[in-house]
Amino acid sequence: MHVKVFANLRDICGGVTVEVDPAGNTVMDVLERMVEVFPRIETEIFTAERELKPFVHVYINGKNIIHADGLRTVVEETDQFALFPPVAGG
Repeated sequence: MHVKVFANLRDICGGVTVEVDPAGNTVMDVLERMVEVFPRIETEIFTAERELKPFVHVYINGKNIIHADGLRTVVEETDQFALFPPVAGG
């Protein structure tokens, strides 16, 4: 699955798009695989309780997962997966 990453996650992952081969078919499976491959990403996106940090957003086909099943949202290989970290500025 192709995952587009933005802002500081690009530096951690080494590019705008990364290839991820998750063990399952949910958003959480994709993110857990990303943590395995890019360990530094864990503290950027997850709380200690293994929830998304505030202002971290995941979009599947342009729709925020908060409007679906959250981290349990099922994803297909062909879905557009985008991961946005918190961004500050003004």
